[in-house]
Amino acid sequence: MAANGINSFSQYTKNKLLKRGVERNLAIIGEAMNKIKQSDSELFGKILHARSIVALRNHLVHAYDNVSDENIWSILINHLPKLRIEVATLLK
Repeated sequence: MAANGINSFSQYTKNKLLKRGVERNLAIIGEAMNKIKQSDSELFGKILHARSIVALRNHLVHAYDNVSDENIWSILINHLPKLRIEVATLLK
C-alpha cells in the first residue's frame, strides 16, 4: 500500500475514502468470483480461497455496518498479494 502513501494500519483507518474504496474493490472481486463459480466451477475450484472471497463480498455488501478494519487490513497485506499471484498463474 506504500504506493498510495499508506504505510500503516493507523494511516489506513484514518483515511475513510481509501477504506471505502478498498471495501468496494474487495466486493467487486468477490462478485467476480461468484460469477466464476456460476459459470466455471472447475476454475472456481482452482482458486484456493474462492469461497472465502465470496463470503467476504457478502459480508461487505450485507453487513457493511459491521466491517472490521483489522480484517480488511489483514486481507490487504496477507491475502490479496497471494491472490494476485494465483490469478496471474491461472491466466498464463
